[in-house]
Amino acid sequence: MSAAVPAAEGRLARLGKLFRTTAFKLSLAYLVVFAAFAFFALGYVAWSARRVLDDQIISTIDAEINGLSEQYNSGGLRRLIAVVERRAREPGASLYLVTTGLGEHVVGNVGEVPPGILSAPGQAEIAYSRSGDASGYAHRAIVRIFTLPGGFRLLVGRDVEERDRLRAVISRTFGSSLALVVILGVGGGWFVARRVLKRVDDMTETTRTIMAGDLDGRLAVAGNGDELDRLAQNLNAMLERIGELMRGMREVSDNIAHDLKTPLTRLRNRADEALRHADSPEALRAAVESVIEESDGLIRVFNALLMIARLEAGNASEIMAPFDAGLATREVGELYEALAEEKGLRLDVSAESGLMLRGSRELVGQALANLVDNAIKYGGARRAAPGRIALSAGRAGTGIVLSVADQGPGIPAEARARVLDRFVRLEDARSRPGFGLGLSLVNAVVRLHQGSLALLDDAPGLRVVITLPALGEGE
Repeated sequence: MSAAVPAAEGRLARLGKLFRTTAFKLSLAYLVVFAAFAFFALGYVAWSARRVLDDQIISTIDAEINGLSEQYNSGGLRRLIAVVERRAREPGASLYLVTTGLGEHVVGNVGEVPPGILSAPGQAEIAYSRSGDASGYAHRAIVRIFTLPGGFRLLVGRDVEERDRLRAVISRTFGSSLALVVILGVGGGWFVARRVLKRVDDMTETTRTIMAGDLDGRLAVAGNGDELDRLAQNLNAMLERIGELMRGMREVSDNIAHDLKTPLTRLRNRADEALRHADSPEALRAAVESVIEESDGLIRVFNALLMIARLEAGNASEIMAPFDAGLATREVGELYEALAEEKGLRLDVSAESGLMLRGSRELVGQALANLVDNAIKYGGARRAAPGRIALSAGRAGTGIVLSVADQGPGIPAEARARVLDRFVRLEDARSRPGFGLGLSLVNAVVRLHQGSLALLDDAPGLRVVITLPALGEGE
């Protein structure tokens, strides 16, 4: 008995939860609307059927009256009484009654009518009794009453029993139809709500596991393309993006701990050495300058990390504005031309005019500067003759293509995706200054501008191609 009570309470709780769902409430609302529609539709059918039957009865009465009028006009009251007597004995006959001015029965198949009816000529729906029927006014009819010469009264009508039987049939159909609508509506609402509630509960359970720390969990997609599927797909895409950011944060933390440990240790050792061995102001000054230089390098690293994080978060929309990418490319070329010549490299710049795009001129310029700086740094490696760096900007379809090509060792195809991550440096680059953030910053700038980045083999060397959407007309 004690175990049955919690089970019953659990069933009631689940039932209450089901009834509180939006799906069940919507189904109930549709049920009310449909039931109201069915009520008015069936009511209109019943009213129309009664009206049609009444019109048919009145038409029959009119035809009977026309026939009796002809008989009365041709033979007078005696002829009318004879015709009424003959017609009243026919099977399925209409209702006839002829009385004197005092209400005395003369001829007809109507036994009695309520008092005062015959004294009010015109059309009416009345109760009556048939001839020889002792059950009182057990029948109803639509009649017309006329006053004849000499005070005689003529009643002609039709029984409405068929109309009442049809109304009873419609009433039963009306009730059973509404009951069926309610049953189907409640059952359909229960089924829909239970199905939706199961999917929502599954989603809730998955979100609980995700909140517990399982970022690899994903919402189930039924594959039928409904609104819950679209919601699950969007949430899965959001979770995938969150997972990427979390993995990026972990990688950044690991890389910072690994790659910045060396310069921080070097900074600490230089300061310690200055304290221990600097025996003159000049030596102390040189040690302090070395420490400052090392600190500036670390500050640049953290600035680059902050910039990448800001770009990946999409928080640079306020600095977006139309600008000429060709002009920005030429400015970067002018900035690095002297440095390239100093390294024994020739920097060729080819940039079309009017390459308008919407974005950040400073960020795009910074991305190109990073690429040109890398090209200068690695473009002279492993070469017997003076190298060449090509910086270009042009239009390709609806996009703007910016490219930097060098004649250095290039990047192996299997490593091109990896070098876009933070702090990734290939073996050939570890002997050169840097922290492996340049291409990560370029990739973040390209993603912010909804463009694409490709690292290609330039045979020999590396060609980096940035494709950005051009500014449309009227923007």
